[in-house]
Amino acid sequence: MDKKGIHFEISERKILLRIIDIVSIFVVLYFVSNTFDFDYFTITKENWGWAFVLILYISIFGTIFELYDLQKSSKIEKIAPTIVFTVSITVLFYFLTPFFTPLLPDNRLQIIYFYFAMLLALFLWRIAYLTFIISPRFYKNVLIVGETSNIQTVIDTFKTSDPNYKIVGFINCEKRKNDGIKFKGIVEYSPKQIYQVIKDEKISEIVIASYNSESITAEIYRDLITLLEGGFPIKEYTQVYEDMMQRVPVQFVGKDFYRYFPFSRSNHNRLYLFFQRLFDINISILGILIGLVLLPVILLGNLIGNRGATFYSQERIGKNGNLFKIIKFRTMVKNAEASGAVWAKKNDIRITPFGKFLRNTRLDEVPQFLNILKGDMSLIGPRPERPHFVRQLSQLLPFYETRHIIKPGLTGWAQVKTKYGASVDDSLLKLQYDLYYIKHRSFLLDVNILIKTLSTIIFFRGQ
Repeated sequence: MDKKGIHFEISERKILLRIIDIVSIFVVLYFVSNTFDFDYFTITKENWGWAFVLILYISIFGTIFELYDLQKSSKIEKIAPTIVFTVSITVLFYFLTPFFTPLLPDNRLQIIYFYFAMLLALFLWRIAYLTFIISPRFYKNVLIVGETSNIQTVIDTFKTSDPNYKIVGFINCEKRKNDGIKFKGIVEYSPKQIYQVIKDEKISEIVIASYNSESITAEIYRDLITLLEGGFPIKEYTQVYEDMMQRVPVQFVGKDFYRYFPFSRSNHNRLYLFFQRLFDINISILGILIGLVLLPVILLGNLIGNRGATFYSQERIGKNGNLFKIIKFRTMVKNAEASGAVWAKKNDIRITPFGKFLRNTRLDEVPQFLNILKGDMSLIGPRPERPHFVRQLSQLLPFYETRHIIKPGLTGWAQVKTKYGASVDDSLLKLQYDLYYIKHRSFLLDVNILIKTLSTIIFFRGQ
């Protein structure tokens, strides 16, 4: 059982990408400075801060442009534009902040050396990453134990989350087995073959995908206990799902729901809540000032493209189920819901051309800084929903009301991880992300959401 293949976990690969990105850039810059007439970026004891600023810019803009997205990083055609965007913006900001970085060089060739050295460094490392780290030799081979009704869901989930996570087979633990059930690329093994499969396929992990633990036969249970006592990794599907997908799989949560919701201590941490409120106030004031600057342009655009009231308010449900009036710039035609509340959807014919621009750029959300300043909302949290839809979704989705234990937010984990929701299925997906945020709420996660919000705006992933 000790001859498992080498595998890098998701967190390990993300750290590896960040570290080697930075190391490769400094190595190439050092090589260029010693080979060519390049002295713009030279690190000494007096100017070591230049290196720190460069690392900071690479980390921030790399995150914004999704340089460390594992799905993008697994294909050169997807990561190439991201590398170009990251390097271009990093170099631009580095040149525009001479107080923290070197003064602009007189020789333009120095700028070209600096830009292409960073570009070359990232491309060389990412090609090496694709050649070696993403190769089959580093795949994590997984064996599933569970009912056949769950297998396809598990396969689809893992296939879209981690390109290095490979399910090589499954063991059906149902007492009554149906013949003829096949899954493409997935082999069904007999429970008696479990040890041989682990050895032959170099299995790194067993995942239990079962709605009911009582369905696991006594024979399989004994084998799993023996493997566990020998130090072999055995995990529950919901645990793996949450770690990989960064959302809570509420559809798999049963009567033992309390095991899945040990909510973050930050929800009751007074220091965290104090600094969060202080941050909300400062950002909302800044947002209101920016909104006042943009207001003449929006008024003109609304006059031409919307032809109606600029603002509109709507009842939403906030913390602990309390009602409040949300404020937004109007993006739909007048009397858009004359026949009753309906889901807004992509390419909704009720959205005006100027309203579409406001939604794509998220400018329609700017008035909500007033809601944040009043305390009805926070900058980060689950999006507030309308009472009509809350009543509807609460009956269809388990634990939907749990979203209301914290303040709703202008942006949130669900907003930066999913597209605009327009159905019950979309709401289920958003709920999974919202519960993950409530469960893991922290300063670091909040910073991550703010950075990803910039990505959402830059790539026009608006409504």
